Amino acid sequence: MKKIITLCLTAFLLFAGSCIYAQTYKTIADSAALNAEYLKVNNDITTLTASLDKAKSEQEKEAKRSSNATADAQNTANKTSDKADNANGSSVKDAKRAKRQARRSVKDAKQARHAQSNLDDANKKVEKLTSQLQKKQDRLKELDNMRVSLGMNVNNH
Repeated sequence: MKKIITLCLTAFLLFAGSCIYAQTYKTIADSAALNAEYLKVNNDITTLTASLDKAKSEQEKEAKRSSNATADAQNTANKTSDKADNANGSSVKDAKRAKRQARRSVKDAKQARHAQSNLDDANKKVEKLTSQLQKKQDRLKELDNMRVSLGMNVNNH
């Protein structure tokens, strides 16, 4: 019973929310509200575009960091393998050096994973902002069409 009530309530809220967002303006009396929403959506698009540009530049930086960290981790792992081969059957000093190099290799591998995680976060942020920007642009086109249907001058922002 609780699930049915929760489901019905959620469906109602989604329906009500979509009706509010999809406000249509049909008469000249609605022109003030239409212009206000048009201005708000236009400002949102400007803000999202700036945020998207910033996120894309961060994404490029994270991609470089990730590739550098991965290369460093691979180089360190190769050096560790060589040191371990040389330390096998050698002195205790060589074994300690190999152990130290192995610790560095683990540290570099962790840094590479962290850099890859940051890159994934940056990619998700760009996708999210792109999606939001597309929705706002679609709404702006709808508002333009409403302005045309009301006989308003579309070029006048």
